[in-house]
Amino acid sequence: MDMVMKLGAQSPVVIFSSSTCCMSHTIETLIRNFGANPTIYELDRLQNGRELEKALIELGCQPSFPAVFIGNELVGGSNEIMSLNIRGKLKQLLIRANAIWV
Repeated sequence: MDMVMKLGAQSPVVIFSSSTCCMSHTIETLIRNFGANPTIYELDRLQNGRELEKALIELGCQPSFPAVFIGNELVGGSNEIMSLNIRGKLKQLLIRANAIWV
């Protein structure tokens, strides 16, 4: 779990994903459309990917990806990100995390 938290704090936006997950791609595209440049960890391509996936599950991510950290905090998965976007709060969160500028 510590490794996931460390990786999640290395950039204003960090996405743990799978290279074959369409929702991971959708969330990445949504965040990039705001002008952010997220750090992406594709767990199926990392040697310690299974270990990181287990840690994400322990943190409450179900399913384990996409798991999105914004401003060093675990925001959640695709449902949480889409909900924030629909309510108009995702952009504000990205601005506060210094992931984008107005």
